[in-house]
Amino acid sequence: MTIHESGAGAIPDVEVELHDGVSVITLQRIAQRNALSMTLCRELTAALTESARNARAIVIASAAPDFCVGADLLERHALLPIGFDEARAVSAALTEAVLSSPVPIVTAVTGYTLGGGLELALATDLIVADSTAILGLPEVGVGIVPGGGGTQLLARRIGWGRAVDLTLTGRFIDVAQAHAMGLVDRLENDSREAAIVLARELAARSASSMRLIRTAMRDGWGVPLAEGLAREDAAWREAAASDDYRASLEAFAAKRARRNP
Repeated sequence: MTIHESGAGAIPDVEVELHDGVSVITLQRIAQRNALSMTLCRELTAALTESARNARAIVIASAAPDFCVGADLLERHALLPIGFDEARAVSAALTEAVLSSPVPIVTAVTGYTLGGGLELALATDLIVADSTAILGLPEVGVGIVPGGGGTQLLARRIGWGRAVDLTLTGRFIDVAQAHAMGLVDRLENDSREAAIVLARELAARSASSMRLIRTAMRDGWGVPLAEGLAREDAAWREAAASDDYRASLEAFAAKRARRNP
């Protein structure tokens, strides 16, 4: 399935395939190394929105050797001296689509994953990388601030000190360093295939349970412990009243009954 083709006869920037409850969204603006143009951002936002309705888990991957090198600076230059507001709104809509997804999202990282590309990955639930991955937030080097959640999401993943180091220096790190500091969750030989396998595992879990766990964890981050525990309690109570939990209890009771006639 292809989402929003860029023009008649053109290869779309984003392709979507749905298999076994998993939507695999592939960035394929290959010649530009998946630089985040407004068209790519819009197509990816649409793909995420549609995938959230049709799938139980989502994978974001790349058809290029690099996952994403960040914002399309040539396009940004063409927007001078006006036009940044529209670009900002398009970028913000993409970030919101990722963060608000009701289903888990796994990112498969390869090659250069920089700036907005890294921020895209940071907004997802899990990051799987291969040995080629090089990551960084180099915005400081071009006089701009990470604007896709980088100043907030990076610290939540790797801690304040490490996040300050990476954002203020703009330095790149290899995948071994990223994995050691928790920026990358899993290091695999084939990040795309491993991400799909992981997404299939998630798709087999209780959708309502995963949604509530993710909500409790995201909403509870950075608030006082008592407030975080209250949010967890609310999530638990909603899950305890769900059909998924009731069916699990009934299945467990029936299994025990068969074992102990």
